[in-house]
Amino acid sequence: MDTPDLLKEALATFDVLFDEAQRAGEPDRTAMTVATASLDARPSARTVLLKAHDARGFVFYTHLDGRKGRELQANPHAALLFHWPRVRDGVQVRIEGPVEIVSDEEADAYFASRPRGSQLGAWASKQSETLEAREQFEERLAQADREFEGRDVPRPPRWTGLRVKPDTIEFWYGANFRLHERQAYERDVAGDWHRRMLFP
Repeated sequence: MDTPDLLKEALATFDVLFDEAQRAGEPDRTAMTVATASLDARPSARTVLLKAHDARGFVFYTHLDGRKGRELQANPHAALLFHWPRVRDGVQVRIEGPVEIVSDEEADAYFASRPRGSQLGAWASKQSETLEAREQFEERLAQADREFEGRDVPRPPRWTGLRVKPDTIEFWYGANFRLHERQAYERDVAGDWHRRMLFP
């Protein structure tokens, strides 16, 4: 399926700013806030790291049994926010859209690229559950290390990637006196993309 021209334009703009963020010395240009909501409309937000992006969407990885994983399975819509204060006069990129789980092949390939310590941590962590003492987690980590000693660490079955498929991408460019520039790319219900400017 061909990528619509306006989506290509939005993604190209993201790539330009993403590269500028690296040159500007942003501490971690991949850091993004991901906001989710429960079925009773209670929002929550946290920072995760962008691990892949293309015309299909923006990917991060997590445990499906953690809070964000549970919320995104029950209510598969998310909002992402990048903030790069060192780029130009400050840039934000806001992305909203439905969420899908990446393929097992994609998740396996990314998991295999992670440092072994991070792989073991994915097995040791019961993400978002109560931890009575740090020693409990360290013991689980040691247990995972013993279990996989001398062999590759496989991906935990409930640890995977989530892809936010954009239907809105907004670029917010900072300016003096709060006179910001905002450019929004939006997909309508028919699947057509449109671009408009927004008041600051």
